Amino acid sequence: MSIAHGIKRLGVLGAGQMGTGIAFVSALHAKVPVLLHDKSAHQISKGLSLIEKLLAKDVSKGRLQPSDAEEARARIQTVDTLEAMRDVDMVVEAVTENLDLKRAIFRDFAAKIRPDAILATNTSSISITKIARVVIPEGASAAGEEGKVASGRVVGLHFFNPVPVMKLVELISAVQTSQDTLDRSRAFAEACGKEVATSQDVPGFVSNALLMPFINEAIMCLEKGVATRDDIDKTFRLGMAHPMGPLQLADFIGLDTCLSIQQTLYKGTSDSKYRPSVLLERMVDAQYLGKKSGRGFYEYNN
Repeated sequence: MSIAHGIKRLGVLGAGQMGTGIAFVSALHAKVPVLLHDKSAHQISKGLSLIEKLLAKDVSKGRLQPSDAEEARARIQTVDTLEAMRDVDMVVEAVTENLDLKRAIFRDFAAKIRPDAILATNTSSISITKIARVVIPEGASAAGEEGKVASGRVVGLHFFNPVPVMKLVELISAVQTSQDTLDRSRAFAEACGKEVATSQDVPGFVSNALLMPFINEAIMCLEKGVATRDDIDKTFRLGMAHPMGPLQLADFIGLDTCLSIQQTLYKGTSDSKYRPSVLLERMVDAQYLGKKSGRGFYEYNN
């Protein structure tokens, strides 16, 4: 049977919450074998445990047959090295929001993964164009055929957290991304059960160019004493029908992630309206990162 996206095997680099979620929906909904890699054995163990919990929950609620859960589980395999992903048709990077780290990873992708594989990043704010530049072979011209083919396979494929629940994927084209890469990436996201929205390659794309300044302003309101934590969040829950307030949402996203994205917006635009809140910076300095660390604007029993 012909598959529109042509992805017969997927690689996922990063077994945190995002990478594990991407592996889960790819195996369960797209029914694609997945190779999952993380340099941390502990993170791999946590990721596999999360996948087990998600499958068990779906079975217990009648959303999934036990046989389907077992098949999805069997499609996910962990690997110890990036070289083991050599023959994947697409690899998705899902690591920390750090441009230098992502560039280093994509240089490795270019060297160690087959030259026709799609190279996708799950970044939520960083320029896809800057990432794509590093996969061009040394000595090749960016405007030459070899350079265009190499960088044309890089794409932004921004899943939202938690991946098994959130219905959207943001598809972002670098200046260099080919139409074939975009078409296949869209088809793959749809096969994972997602709706797709497209964005230009601007800082924060659509989602975080709007969301992060909103969260940052809420933190500034708290910082200045305009209102209490509870009243800020209550205003948006009860006055605007948001499922949670901006401060609680920041905790769920991760305050370090919020700060990193806000810094990307600020540096990428040089616009003072994106300056990160001092309170946000200090909370990250203190390692109060939100739900994942047990404390942010709220405290959590992890």
